[in-house]
Amino acid sequence: MSALVRYSRRLVLGLAFLYVVAVAAGFAAYAHLAPGLPAHAELQDIELQVPLRIYSRDGKLIAEYGSQRRIPLERNEIPSLMVQAVMAAEDNRFYDHPGVDYLGLIRAAANLATTGDKSQGGSTITMQVARNFFLTREKTYLRKVREILLAFKIERELDKRSILELYLNKIYLGNRAYGIEAAAEVYYGVGVDELEPEQMAMIAGLPKAPSRYNPLTGSKRALVRRNYVLDRMHALGYLETDRWREARASGDNASYHGAEAGLHAPWIAELARQEMVARHGKEAYSGGYRVYTTVESRLQEAANEALANGLHDYSSRHGYRGPVEQRELDLDGPARYWLTTADEPGPLDLRPPQLREWRQQLEEVQLPRDLEPGLVVAVDERSARVITSAGTLDTIPWQGLSWARPYQDANNTGPEPESASDVVAVGDIVHLRPLEEGRWHLANNPEVQGAIVSQRPEDGSVLALAGGYDFNRSMYNRATQARRQPGSNFKPFIYSAALESGFTPASIINDAPVVLEDTALEGIWAPENYSGRFFGPTRLRTGLVKSRNLISIRLLRAMGIQYAINHATRFGFDRERLPRDLTLALGSGSITPLELATGYTVFANGGYRVNAHYLQRVEDRGGRILYEANPERVCPDCDEAVPEGLRGAEHLIGRIGLPGLPVPEARARRPAERVLPPENAYQINSMLRDVIKEGTGRGALALGRDDLAGKTGTTNQQVDAWFTGFNQAVATTSWIGFDNPRPLGRQETGARAALPMWRDFMSVALAGVPEQELERPSGMVTVRIDPETGRLAGPDNEDAIFETFRPGNVPEPNSEDDGSGSGDDVQRSLF
Repeated sequence: MSALVRYSRRLVLGLAFLYVVAVAAGFAAYAHLAPGLPAHAELQDIELQVPLRIYSRDGKLIAEYGSQRRIPLERNEIPSLMVQAVMAAEDNRFYDHPGVDYLGLIRAAANLATTGDKSQGGSTITMQVARNFFLTREKTYLRKVREILLAFKIERELDKRSILELYLNKIYLGNRAYGIEAAAEVYYGVGVDELEPEQMAMIAGLPKAPSRYNPLTGSKRALVRRNYVLDRMHALGYLETDRWREARASGDNASYHGAEAGLHAPWIAELARQEMVARHGKEAYSGGYRVYTTVESRLQEAANEALANGLHDYSSRHGYRGPVEQRELDLDGPARYWLTTADEPGPLDLRPPQLREWRQQLEEVQLPRDLEPGLVVAVDERSARVITSAGTLDTIPWQGLSWARPYQDANNTGPEPESASDVVAVGDIVHLRPLEEGRWHLANNPEVQGAIVSQRPEDGSVLALAGGYDFNRSMYNRATQARRQPGSNFKPFIYSAALESGFTPASIINDAPVVLEDTALEGIWAPENYSGRFFGPTRLRTGLVKSRNLISIRLLRAMGIQYAINHATRFGFDRERLPRDLTLALGSGSITPLELATGYTVFANGGYRVNAHYLQRVEDRGGRILYEANPERVCPDCDEAVPEGLRGAEHLIGRIGLPGLPVPEARARRPAERVLPPENAYQINSMLRDVIKEGTGRGALALGRDDLAGKTGTTNQQVDAWFTGFNQAVATTSWIGFDNPRPLGRQETGARAALPMWRDFMSVALAGVPEQELERPSGMVTVRIDPETGRLAGPDNEDAIFETFRPGNVPEPNSEDDGSGSGDDVQRSLF
């Protein structure tokens, strides 16, 4: 046997031995690593992390929460050219290999042998899916082996279409964007189906190194990578030559597009976020839940604007607080030439370095969303010129400056300005609010705070909620968290209790000085009316319309404090936050704006208690309804009993999908509980309509409606100002005050500070809503009474007025009319 034959035999035996050893090592490695690989069910049930999204009732995005921005797509929703771009960049043999590309691995091994670099070379799309879903990012030989084994297993368990769909939705593409749809929106502001070929190539080139090839931060490297992908697409026949050349010659227009909220409602979004975290824990941020709130975008926008305008109006009444800061400006050279020759309004010429520096300084100023920073660069007799952060040269006319008396304190301002130089100076960085295009109004950044909350009286759903001026400055939700004294805004609940205790709207109460020694108040208390005057015997209706403090106190003392507190709890108020002394009559309890608005819904809907709620429904990532609100509703004709078997679980009645349980199509009715007799609700409603017609709420008459009712509220020293008003369609509360309670200033009553905000909001909320007054309950009687005595008027009484009473509560005639001289026991009077 020749030496060549012997050598060949040994070589074959050696290779066979190595093959057996390799196979044995492979089996041994698989036996060792297989227990750590995901099970079949886990591979079949892969879920992407999708952020929590909060929407308005009408589908406008309010907020998005979660570290990964992702918008999953089905495979048939992804354009073929996008798929081809990714394959050209990452794995053009994807449909030909079993999960591992042996040629790619050989190239990676050769690279390792020559350079010692443990790179990611050789990874297929399937291997990247394995790594991204189930493995760590460490670069070790053992992890690479796991990756290969897992890629084989994924290919056995899933088809190519599913693997590709997972990859295109999972891969990280920079700037919190996971998946191609999120990347398309982040970099180009459009969906993936709207991308041009060059944009698809840019995104397809990102998985290799999202930071290095990011088009926002590494534009030159990003273009090189994009062109490489375009060349591969052309070489593989995915792009025709003319289109390839056109795409390669084009620039890139990538810019950052954040998750664009279609509606500014941060306080509602935060409430919804907290609720979802309470229900689902940290999984709320990645489970793809879609939460639809009860707020309506049109009304929320109106609430935002009304609150901002109200706070700015208050701030302006109390004087100008000066610029944000003062800068020394170099007005020589090109800057002076440009300022003297530029048209107004006009774009900023950024060639002079001073102008670039000024604009950069403005961009660094952090202000609320309704304010714009401006740099004063010239002051004329009755105007000033400013540069804005948008890069324009604009004007503050005298209309926007003349209000700016210097602020001194809550009750005093300095002299009225006579020229623009009395208000601003060159170098001032000031707050601006728009007047019209190119013209601005000088403004303060309000320190005062406020809240507006609006509900539907039928079921308590929150239509709009603004919990403060600037959420970025303070996340404190004043609509739901601020427990403030409501002042006279609480009086309707005292009057409602009085009606239940036997008084009528015609009862006579003496509006006269009273000095009380109350142990709960630790001393002598001598309350008085806001005006400081006393008006003698007064009908109950007039007492509420004119908001007479002494009448409320006498009523409370007559019926008893505990009686009034018990009655107030019918409206949902917490008895522990209501004082057990006579100050309760003047609204000295601690109540939030939302609680107050909810209480007023009882008057608006005819006597039914409804619960405030802001979640309409919750959907999972697939659109399946997990929760849908089924609130208690006003339904006078319904059987008010909760169906047997549902007691204690009323909040679950409705369309709730749970594992193994069907989603019920029909929902049980949940009629609201009647907590107030309809006659009581009607009489309070009637008296509160008179508050608007002839009392402290006359500012609401500007809406030109006859179905509005409401009440102002002002606390001691004007610390809090309120207005709550309603009709059968909408009930809304507005509040203004400082977070650290202190006086708002003289004359800053509910009528002046809070009612205008309410009116601005309601002008939008009630647009197109037909007028509808509360229906008078059957059996009530309307008669003519003497306005001085509250008794039935004779036919010759020319001053007689009409009043409506419950059956059995109609007063007797005046003694001079009937000759009896006796009084009706029901017609209660307090002197």
